Amino acid sequence: MSQQKEFVSVILPAYNEEATLGMEIDNIRQALTKAGYSHEIIVVDDGSKDSTSKTAEAKGVRLIRHSVNRGVGAARKTGILEAKSEIIITSDVDGTYPHQDIPRLIEAYPDCDMVVGARVGMSVCEPFYRRFPKYLIRQMASHLSGVEIPDLNSGLRVIKKAVAVRYFALLPEGHSWESTITLAFLCNGHPVKFVPINYFKRKGGKSSFHPVKDTYSMILLVIRTTMYFNPLRVLLPLAIGFLGASLSKMIYDWIVYRHIGGVDVTLFLTGILIGIAGFLADLLVMLHRKPPRV
Repeated sequence: MSQQKEFVSVILPAYNEEATLGMEIDNIRQALTKAGYSHEIIVVDDGSKDSTSKTAEAKGVRLIRHSVNRGVGAARKTGILEAKSEIIITSDVDGTYPHQDIPRLIEAYPDCDMVVGARVGMSVCEPFYRRFPKYLIRQMASHLSGVEIPDLNSGLRVIKKAVAVRYFALLPEGHSWESTITLAFLCNGHPVKFVPINYFKRKGGKSSFHPVKDTYSMILLVIRTTMYFNPLRVLLPLAIGFLGASLSKMIYDWIVYRHIGGVDVTLFLTGILIGIAGFLADLLVMLHRKPPRV
């Protein structure tokens, strides 16, 4: 066994995960003990209808119950608030994440505020109907945040508790929790590292991810979170688009009709107003922005 290291808190949301929960708890314990990390494991039973709670109790972990299913984001927030350590590890218990890699993520943590297990390893098993929309959202998020994001919504990550709690008011209750906290950290200048990991086929339970509903929610949250921290990233390209369309139509109308119409002027004024709104919003953000490090 390695020498004793930092004390860490592991947060495991669980919703009808009786088939894999015990195995995942054992895997996490083995990985952390072998690496020399003292730890606590907190299972947040998010309104399960099966024996998830009994399985957690049998494994001797800290158990917190939600009386109804509130969403994985709500479960992660509950667990983080109850954690005793400043070093928070979050993951899922459906058999998809390589928990033996947790010590590797912790080793990358001291130099940043969050380490994300990016699912870009040698073995990544994810359905196409989930992979394609997530790719498009990730590209949009990378463009809006100005940072290349290899994995926006991985469930396996190490987070500094004091920083995460600052953004709880922004974080949703459902699947977009991971995407939102990633963008919140990146847009507000917190150092974030991405460590490649594998991602396996789900072994137990049933995913509550809805391809249409959750994808739509993620798109809205990406835009909203970016607007909250860097409104010019969204509004300035929109303003330039309206001005460009206006000038193009003005030139065309003048060449063809020797006349500049009302639509041309409306597009131009709309672009100007959006640009002004963007700069005013950016000024307000700068005035109220807090230092990224705590």
